[in-house]
Amino acid sequence: MFGLGIGELLLILAVVLLLFGGKKLPQLGAGLGQGMRNLRKAFQEPQEPEAKQEPKPPASQPPPPPGASPPSA
Repeated sequence: MFGLGIGELLLILAVVLLLFGGKKLPQLGAGLGQGMRNLRKAFQEPQEPEAKQEPKPPASQPPPPPGASPPSA
């Protein structure tokens, strides 16, 4: 398993235990497991093609208010 022996795995586990503490380890494990399940589920679900949206025509300018002078060119 990745070339790690029992000693190396125990050392890694000890460091993780020191960093996060005994109370946080179950929460970290649950979060990691849930993330792996969600990732596996996302890969197994068939992907639906995205709905194509028709491009909207550019908005025309509103008519000038009554009594306004035409723009000078």
